[in-house]
Amino acid sequence: MKVIGVVGLPASGKGEFARIAAARGIPVITMGDMIRQEVKKGGMEPTDQNLGSMGNQLRNERGMDAIAQLCIPEIGKQSAPIVLVDGIRGDSEVMLFKKQFPGFVLIGIESPFAARLARLTSRGRSDDTTAETSLQARDERELVWGLGAALALADYHLKNDKDLPVFKRRVRALLKRLEEGT
Repeated sequence: MKVIGVVGLPASGKGEFARIAAARGIPVITMGDMIRQEVKKGGMEPTDQNLGSMGNQLRNERGMDAIAQLCIPEIGKQSAPIVLVDGIRGDSEVMLFKKQFPGFVLIGIESPFAARLARLTSRGRSDDTTAETSLQARDERELVWGLGAALALADYHLKNDKDLPVFKRRVRALLKRLEEGT
């Protein structure tokens, strides 16, 4: 099984990448869903603050690769030739996935701040923000987790700096290359 990971700042296009992969029949494990499950278990609302706090708590208790640890059993349940892990946030997670899944491939998605803020404003998830300062704070929190270092480790970089059809073409082309390499 080939495991592909996707990393990028909030609203960079990771979710869109995952939707395109899922439409191609690739199972998707979303790291944020692991945190959402923990927030739910704790009886909290899935707000940005609660999700961020839970992410910090899990990392403080179990190490910086804590969320990746939660994903590994879910990945192991898949029988498809390729599995996508959406939402990597740090280099420790990348290193664990590389150790656990030889041939692990990391894709970094980059998108301008203004475009990311506009996406957050329009998508309507409970953990989204519409304020520049809130997005800056979220970026800073995730960079502390090692997101910048993880982006630097990416095997492929995708720009999400044009319109959605352009990004979708870029994603499909990359997925096709990766699927042909299995």
